[in-house]
Amino acid sequence: MHTPTERATVKRLPERGAYDRQTIDSILDEALICHLAFETDHGPVAIPTIHARIGDVLYLHGSHASRMMRATVGEQVCVTATIVDGIVVARSAFHHSLNYRSVMVFGTPRVVEDADERTAAFAAITNHVLSGRWDEARQPNAKEDKGTRLLAIDIDEASAKLRSGPPVDDEEDMALGIWAGVIPLAVTPGEPIPAPDLEPGVDVPPSVIDYSAS
Repeated sequence: MHTPTERATVKRLPERGAYDRQTIDSILDEALICHLAFETDHGPVAIPTIHARIGDVLYLHGSHASRMMRATVGEQVCVTATIVDGIVVARSAFHHSLNYRSVMVFGTPRVVEDADERTAAFAAITNHVLSGRWDEARQPNAKEDKGTRLLAIDIDEASAKLRSGPPVDDEEDMALGIWAGVIPLAVTPGEPIPAPDLEPGVDVPPSVIDYSAS
């Protein structure tokens, strides 16, 4: 466990903070989406995007024409990722909450220019959404590669915050006769829906089968 920086230290309910890389990496790897927050001339902005982690580096992608993606290069940003695991139903309105796992990563993005690193980042982001899909799909052509901006942020200033378990009600509320507990939440894949223009006889690939069965 590393010593967190001041801005990465969890201040509110510090007992929920975690700073070990195993916890941080596991949340980043499971969360399907993240938000990139940064300052602009018009005030703070947070944009959703798909991410992926390779070792100690977090990769984000967006349109090369995006003014917001360009504005982050060389500037301090914060990337957040959250997984909601349940709704915490308490006896009092005040103590309702969520069970969750979240991560904040602080850093200064750099643009990924190296061709090999770009390919690795593209593959990681594709497989982050659907494991194994990179090897099944057509890979980016020159036009698509040129139109995509890839950002890299070193994961050296980060923290996680987690809540789990039942509601924590005030003792005087225990005998109110009000139901309390947790409603578990999970992403459950449904039956794959083929594209309406899919050619006859094209089998469902392993990446989709494996995800649907999870």
